[in-house]
Amino acid sequence: MTTITATERAAAQAYLRLLESTQAVLTDPCLAPYAGVMLTNPMAEADEALRAAGLAGNEDRLLRLVSTLRPSPSSPPGAPAPAMDRGRRG
Repeated sequence: MTTITATERAAAQAYLRLLESTQAVLTDPCLAPYAGVMLTNPMAEADEALRAAGLAGNEDRLLRLVSTLRPSPSSPPGAPAPAMDRGRRG
């Protein structure tokens, strides 16, 4: 089980807001041309939250925290998020 501090939770939530905002903007052909302007604030919020939580440059920890907050959509309710394949081959 992953223990999450308040600042880590805030960072993971800011990352999720950025991800959702990006998906919304880029999937709407009318909004896509304005992506840079529309995503400036969510990007700044996520950057600041990641720095405050000490997660800047620590993608493994961030993605573990995000998966605790929001498991994969293909996971049954209550199931742990599936392990991520990082594409490394032995």
